[in-house]
Amino acid sequence: MSTFKRWMVLAIVSSALLLIVMDMTILYTALPSLTHDLGASASEKLWILNGYSLVMAGLLPAMGTLGDRLGYKKIFSLGLVVFTAASLTAAFSPVPLILVAARVLLAVGASMMMPATLSIIRVTFTNERELALAIGIWGSIASGGAGLGPIVGGLLLEHFWWGAVFLINLPIAIIALALTLIYVPRHEGNKAKKWDLIGSIQIMIAMVGLIYSIKEFTRRGGSPTLAVAGAAIGVLALIIFIRRQKQSSSPLIDLSLFKITRFSTGFMTALVGAFAQMGIQYIVTQRLQLVEGMSPLQAGLFTISIPVAALIAGPITGSILHRYDVIHIKTLSLLIAGVGMGVYLTQFNAGIAGQIVGLALLGAGLGAGMTAASHSIMNYAPPYKAGMAASIEEVAYEMGGATGIAIIGSMSALVYSLAIKVPSGLNVPAVVRDSLDEALLVAESLPAPAAEALQEAGRAAFDQSFFVIIAGVTVFLLVASLVIGLAGGRSREKAAAK
Repeated sequence: MSTFKRWMVLAIVSSALLLIVMDMTILYTALPSLTHDLGASASEKLWILNGYSLVMAGLLPAMGTLGDRLGYKKIFSLGLVVFTAASLTAAFSPVPLILVAARVLLAVGASMMMPATLSIIRVTFTNERELALAIGIWGSIASGGAGLGPIVGGLLLEHFWWGAVFLINLPIAIIALALTLIYVPRHEGNKAKKWDLIGSIQIMIAMVGLIYSIKEFTRRGGSPTLAVAGAAIGVLALIIFIRRQKQSSSPLIDLSLFKITRFSTGFMTALVGAFAQMGIQYIVTQRLQLVEGMSPLQAGLFTISIPVAALIAGPITGSILHRYDVIHIKTLSLLIAGVGMGVYLTQFNAGIAGQIVGLALLGAGLGAGMTAASHSIMNYAPPYKAGMAASIEEVAYEMGGATGIAIIGSMSALVYSLAIKVPSGLNVPAVVRDSLDEALLVAESLPAPAAEALQEAGRAAFDQSFFVIIAGVTVFLLVASLVIGLAGGRSREKAAAK
């Protein structure tokens, strides 16, 4: 294949990847608008966000294996078609339930495409340095693209209604599909490889059950019984899934791959990075709009340092991966991200410059970390398991993103509920304790003095929860960096002993 065609293939799969990861965060800036227009509750709001990541994470193992079986070009093309149809449905959803259903269909299309993007790169680039650079570009888009979501959403909402954040997918997906048919080489696949739909359903039940349990446990007025039931179902489904994979001759996920230190630390880095990025971008963009009073565009532009730093750090990291131990790079990447969060923690009520520096360090660390994680996962798995390896990485990314939004969103709501002090004498609905969105919505119907008092109480409570969350994520990133560094050290000691 000519050099032009190789890099054209990378451009095609990268454009699809950009759509997938942007759809995880593009709703952040649109969320206040659609919550107001559709009358979505706090619970519906989180499911609109989480439905996409949860379903995708559950389907990725099956779709990765299906790509190995049917061929990467075929599954990638079908994914683009499904994604286009789902985007059109989501844009014109009249009620929250239909929007949740459309987001689920978007996840089906995305789960077909995402493993194929890395698999196509793996079979297209045979030169080691070119492959490392291509994966670096993929990693920077995976992390930086998610950061661009709020900015693109903000730009669209300056001129259009919230449905435009989905309509923007249509022209890009259609062009990508046409170019795929022309340039992406055909991959016949392995027809003998089995497709385990039951296993995919099991892992999806496991993740939905566990995330539901977290949401129910942290929700004000949540049911402890339902929370425990969700956790029990999730854990049971996960145990059954693991046992099935160990006994299967053609598993969706080859668990023996996790015995390879560089592979397992790559998975951990992707999981931690996605958790931090999705959760932090969610809560930061909410604060900028609801507390600081920024427009969606202003909120998106304020956080632009995250994707810009990630887009720069990814290819640079890819170009030097062959020189250094990849575990060192992963450790340093998460350390930089943790330091960035620490800087932001001290500056979010201070000057703009300090906040931008903190967010830029976070973006650079996560961009470099995602590139190093992709390199580890794809290079330390056998070539004939490229689809499986790609799906494992993307499960980490989607699971991290879903849990990041769910845990950070739910914990933020819990701390907010505990912290808010409704001014005495105000007769307001209990929903003002659920979220700042609902408190501000109730304030719209109150006389000016009462509305101002409620708004001030809600924003003060939100800032308290914000501080707790940012501090927690800072510690989480620093501890993860230490754990990966220690795992790499033990691996080298064992290798030396042999």
